Amino acid sequence: MKNTLDTAALGAALDHVHRAGMPGLFAEVRDGEQVWRGAAGTADVSTGRPVTTGMRHRVGSITKTFTAAAVLQQAESGRIGLDTPVGRYLPELVPGERGEAITVRMLLNHTSGLAEYLPYAYPSLKAFPVLAETGPESLDDLRFTRFDPLELIAMGVAAPPVGTPGGTPGVYSNTNYLLLVQLLELAAGTTAERYITRNVIERAGLRHTGLPTGPHVEGPHSRLYESWFGMIDPPRDYSVFDMSWVGPSASLISTVADLNRFYGALLAGQIVGPSSLEQMRRTVPVVSQEGRLIEYGLGLHPMEGPAEDPGRTFWGHGGTVWGGGALAMTRADGGRQMAIAVNMQRWNRLDATGRPQPHPIDAALMDLYRVAMYGDR
Repeated sequence: MKNTLDTAALGAALDHVHRAGMPGLFAEVRDGEQVWRGAAGTADVSTGRPVTTGMRHRVGSITKTFTAAAVLQQAESGRIGLDTPVGRYLPELVPGERGEAITVRMLLNHTSGLAEYLPYAYPSLKAFPVLAETGPESLDDLRFTRFDPLELIAMGVAAPPVGTPGGTPGVYSNTNYLLLVQLLELAAGTTAERYITRNVIERAGLRHTGLPTGPHVEGPHSRLYESWFGMIDPPRDYSVFDMSWVGPSASLISTVADLNRFYGALLAGQIVGPSSLEQMRRTVPVVSQEGRLIEYGLGLHPMEGPAEDPGRTFWGHGGTVWGGGALAMTRADGGRQMAIAVNMQRWNRLDATGRPQPHPIDAALMDLYRVAMYGDR
């Protein structure tokens, strides 16, 4: 069998990210039956404990693909209509004209116009997206706070809209997916955690993936170091954190192997049907939380191939939590996959204008993604 994975280039690219300043990271890359796994750096900077490829990790908004798939399953069963106004399901949460104007699809693809609730839940983030006027203090103050999802939704709904329902570009907002969690529970008649576990996680055959019930990551894992744009120096470990601030919209714990297995199953039509998968890959322009314009579908977004070979589109999702991040991408034909996890976030310091400065980690990560997805060509 021809070796289509350049393991030397993959290992070198992974090490480069660590040398650029990332405490630790680990990855799995697949090409057909061939699998490469690699790890570089430390899981605990105080002890030097190394990261390993099988560690469990908070994967943040990668959870949104799981939630979207669950909602699409309910749409397939006729319990949810993608183009039905959310106010007909949850009138007490999105009342009046907005509830009639915002559809389920708009929640899924972030074109609802509903604002992000996080700056209202965390007082020191109130000035977001003006980063220079934010601070990390409330991350410590509220580390073990048990948030009520309905209160978080109310914050996002009450905030000034960031767009008109259905308008583009949309604006990425966790408020959308907390509403979808409530809708899923209404339609399925059970908790979102239980439904997603039984009908998405178990259907995909994932053995090391789950939604947390407490602030700890069970099993082997890395500490998670938050820098908050250099305002936390040295970066602080937030691996123990109550994840009710995002709930089943961004709290999943998984492994890089399970993430590849999940996206492979999803794109192969094993989680939702072909029509639903087509809907998930129908994209609109959306402004990401980093302020970049991306294409976004229903819980999925694409990464296009290089200019000289634009046909190699990958589908997946990225995610961040306080201190941790992950990206999982699978080629449209399912043949090539990558999942990468890192244990530090927001490493870019701010320049005099308050904008994040480029950091060597950024370029090193982009190089790793290129080698993982397209090979070192």
